[in-house]
Amino acid sequence: MRRISNRVAGLDVHRDSVTACVEIFDGVEVSVIKERFSTTVKGVRGLGEWLADADVELVVMESTGVYWKPVFYGLEGRFDDMWLVNAHHVKNVPGRKTDMSDAEWLADVAAHGMVRASMVPEPEIRALRELTRYRKTQIVARGVEMQRLEKVLQDAGIKLTSVASKVWSKSSRAMIEMLISGQVDPEVLAELAKGRMRPKIPALVEALEGRWGRQHSVVAKAIIAHIDFLDTTIDELSDEIVEATRPFDELVRLWSTIPGVSTRTAEMMVAEIGADMGRFPSAKHLAAWAGLAPASHESAGKRRPAGTRQGSRHLQGALVEAARAAARTKGTFLSERYKRIARRRGPNKAAVAIAHSMLVAAYHMAITGEIYRDLGSGYYDNRKDPKAKVNRHVKELQAAGYTVNLTPAA
Repeated sequence: MRRISNRVAGLDVHRDSVTACVEIFDGVEVSVIKERFSTTVKGVRGLGEWLADADVELVVMESTGVYWKPVFYGLEGRFDDMWLVNAHHVKNVPGRKTDMSDAEWLADVAAHGMVRASMVPEPEIRALRELTRYRKTQIVARGVEMQRLEKVLQDAGIKLTSVASKVWSKSSRAMIEMLISGQVDPEVLAELAKGRMRPKIPALVEALEGRWGRQHSVVAKAIIAHIDFLDTTIDELSDEIVEATRPFDELVRLWSTIPGVSTRTAEMMVAEIGADMGRFPSAKHLAAWAGLAPASHESAGKRRPAGTRQGSRHLQGALVEAARAAARTKGTFLSERYKRIARRRGPNKAAVAIAHSMLVAAYHMAITGEIYRDLGSGYYDNRKDPKAKVNRHVKELQAAGYTVNLTPAA
């Protein structure tokens, strides 16, 4: 098999140690040298010096959880080629399993081009990604706390969400805080309703009569304090993200013009994809990398559905969430496309299809610098042949037992 590199290092990375194997081909035979290092900064520095002394041309390691990061970042910039590869793509043959054999196998498959490198973004994108991903965890935690608050209300027999649209609003918070303070009179609580909840006061009086106890006050107070803490954290992270995305403001602005894509989602897209579209030869490659392209499975000449490919779950989640938001917009191409697909294949597959369309649009927008131009909800109807549409309706009427005579309008 043809070799693509003659001096390759395979690194088997663990939490506390990294096993290195350098495979050297002199044109006739292959020689191997091996060594083990610590994953501390000092250990990685020694690893880099050892690899440099061996005149290594290519360094390859598996993406093992988060443990690859100290090693990869510590060696970054010291070698022309550094590959981070998917661990599922480098399965060793069954047999003796040791760290040394794993490192040797990794070096061998990389030397023969039997594995592809994964994308590792530049440092500024990595820093932004750290912020956006942590903000997402705080947003999810905030939603979980609201669900816990709803459970407390239900346990106490307070049916607030049967009248109010959501458990967390200014009116709802005021009522819950009054319950915590000891006021359980439903008429007094209902009078705290604000804005559009005022006409619902009679229903609120009935819904707010319950069995509120001390234990409910203790738990609800802690939940509200945690929600306030999470709100502060999310705001602080958002401020940091705004500063980190200053170099990409134009890209965030462009992607925010897509229906369903908020500024927060656009920031997440920049953090996950980066701003350099040149690393993706086409929009199809980007969709495949993101895990929003159909996978393929063929055996004995037969094809069967295989779902979507694996990709960035963070990017997938953000785009599917944006797709569901786009489906709720009025008079847009994406909402109409969502409805058409959902009728045939269900809402979940429709959301993934819309996320794919949004990602393809984002790719071309980043390359051309143009804002999103919506095709409109009538796109599918307008592109059909009017005669074909008339013929279809005529056939339907004839099948129902009618005789149809068409007379063109003046």
